[in-house]
Amino acid sequence: MQYPQITGWGRFLPPAVLTNEDIATVVDTSSEWISSRTGIHARRISHVMNVDLAHVAAERALACAGISALDVDVIAYATTTPDEIIPNTASMLQGKLGAANAACFDLNAACTAFLYSFNMVSDMIRAGSIKTALIVGSERLSSLMDWANKRDSAVLFGDGAGAVVLQASDQKSGFFQGKLGCVQDTRGLLAMPDFGMHAVSQHRPLDVSLDFSGREIFRNAVNGMAAACIDVLQNSGLSLDDIDLVIPHQANTRIIEALAKRLEIPMEKVVVTLGNYANTSTASIPIALCEALDEGRVKPGMTILIVAFGAGLTWGASLFTWADRVTPLGESDVELPTTDKTGLDLILEAIEIRAQAAKRNDSA
Repeated sequence: MQYPQITGWGRFLPPAVLTNEDIATVVDTSSEWISSRTGIHARRISHVMNVDLAHVAAERALACAGISALDVDVIAYATTTPDEIIPNTASMLQGKLGAANAACFDLNAACTAFLYSFNMVSDMIRAGSIKTALIVGSERLSSLMDWANKRDSAVLFGDGAGAVVLQASDQKSGFFQGKLGCVQDTRGLLAMPDFGMHAVSQHRPLDVSLDFSGREIFRNAVNGMAAACIDVLQNSGLSLDDIDLVIPHQANTRIIEALAKRLEIPMEKVVVTLGNYANTSTASIPIALCEALDEGRVKPGMTILIVAFGAGLTWGASLFTWADRVTPLGESDVELPTTDKTGLDLILEAIEIRAQAAKRNDSA
């Protein structure tokens, strides 16, 4: 059997920072209100397209693995904010990378999509159908938020991208257990119901606005993630004491702490990055993994548990053993075009664009 190992990793956070204090200048909120409820202090705001963020992260992951884009058999692009619906964003990334030999697909399971992709691609490697895969989680969520009218949800999100390279190996390490699921009849708890072809077919204006039921999301998130973690541990014959590091989806510190308490895992074993980056949806786990590697928290042979939940409500967990290498084989020099705009500048632009769109809808 071939074993899927992470051999490359990379992340990219756009340079423009939006702090809680910045948000408080345009939204009826305060830094203390946001941080006390979420643990978030700042987030990054993108001045470029989703695929541009993914491109930098992917190039860094490929360089880290010491391989060419031509070596990639599959590009799995996890995102909830694709630049285009048809064709898929993965094919856009393929063109930027020059990954001519890669099959390409997007996957939308909301914030759980990176983990869904990780499980699916790992199974493809174990089945022997591919040898090398690039998995990307990338989001430009700031452009979808209703900053003027829905502060409770808008303040939670940030932009960014993370990527990993998975390669087949004879060494018995890497991914070895996963569990995916979706809670029936919870679609309305976290949704953009009027953003899609149904709205078009009903001749309604597209309404890019997030419906968010925080209390029910919290309950379902903790329950779903805890159940997934217990399932993968039982199926692998391991206990919670065998876990060296937990990398959860970075949605809210209260959810992360509640999950750790439920599983009786000390917070010292849990990677938390959302204070600086907020919820980057599909990108949050690979970004957190890269940060843990940069900080020296990942060691050869570690047993690592990643777990997530998202709209749907989707949930999942994956268990894998880290191989020997924890440092990159190479570095990429690919960078984004620079910008002089601040995070606040970019958000003010987004508010104005939404206001103009609302006027056009009202007059239609």
